[in-house]
Amino acid sequence: MSIVVLGSSNTDMILRMKRIPRPGETILGGEFAMAAGGKGANQAVAAARAGGKVVFVSKVGDDLFGERSVEGYKKDGVDVSYIFKDKNLASGVALIFVEETGENAIGVASGANMALTAEEIRRAKPALESADVLLAQLETPLDAFAEALALKGEKTRAILNPAPAAPIPDEILAKLYLITPNETEVETLTGVVVENEEHAARAAQALMAKGVENVAITMGAKGAFLANTDGNETIPSFRVEAADTTAAGDVFNGALATALTEGKNLREATRFAAAAAARSVTKLGAQPSVPRREEIDALMNGE
Repeated sequence: MSIVVLGSSNTDMILRMKRIPRPGETILGGEFAMAAGGKGANQAVAAARAGGKVVFVSKVGDDLFGERSVEGYKKDGVDVSYIFKDKNLASGVALIFVEETGENAIGVASGANMALTAEEIRRAKPALESADVLLAQLETPLDAFAEALALKGEKTRAILNPAPAAPIPDEILAKLYLITPNETEVETLTGVVVENEEHAARAAQALMAKGVENVAITMGAKGAFLANTDGNETIPSFRVEAADTTAAGDVFNGALATALTEGKNLREATRFAAAAAARSVTKLGAQPSVPRREEIDALMNGE
C-alpha cells in the first residue's frame, strides 16, 4: 500500500528568538538553524518515518538546496523518482521566526515549487494509479493537483491539506476522501469562524455539502474535530511541552496517511496522527522534528 505525496520542497532558515519582531523592529540575539522543509516534503518524510511506503512528486531548482533536499528524502526511504528539476528557478526557501512559546511566523519564496506542471504530473501516472492514498497541500499549483486527481486510481483516497489557506473549487472538493484544514483554513473555505465544536460542526457540514467525504479540522491543543455522515467526534490531543509548532500539521497529515494504508479506520488514524504531531512539537525545526514510528507508538502507549 503506497502513498503519493504531491507538494513542495523547501529549505527552512529558522531563527529562534524570545519573541517574533514587529514590523520595522530589529531584535538582536537568537539561535539560527537551517533544515529541510516545505509542506509536501514534511508530509512525505512524516509518512515515511511513520512506516509508510512513500513516493514524493515535487520540483526543485538546479542548485545546492535542491540537491541536498533530495538526498535527505532518499535517506528517509522516500521514492524521489518524480522530483523534477527546474533549470531557471531556485529551490523553495522559507524564513521562519520561532518565539519561546513555540509560536512561529513564516515567509516563503516558492521558486521551483510553483512551476510544477500538469505535464510533469502525467509522468507520475504509474505511481498515482497504484497509490492507496494521494496527499497534497497548496504550496504547488492547484492545477497540478487537479491533474493528479484525474489520473489517480479508482480506489486511491485523495486527502487535501488546504494550507496555506486559499479558496478551493467545488469540483476539487467533490473528489476528496478527506480534507484537513486548521481553524484559519476552514474559515477561508467556509466563512465559519471556529471557536468551539458547534462551529466546527457547522464548517464541516458546509464542506461535506460540497461533496467532501470526511473532514478533520485540526485545532492544536484542543485536538482534531472529525466529521462525516456517521457523526462528529473530537479526537483529543496528547499533552506535551511545546518547543516549536513548525510542521505539526504536516506531521499530522503524513502520519494519518500512513495509518490509513495500514488498514486503520479514520478515527484510529486520526488518533495516531495526533500522537505524531504532539511528538513533533517537542523539537525544533520542520523535518528534524518529524518523529519515527517508535516515538509515535511510545506516546500512544503513555510512555
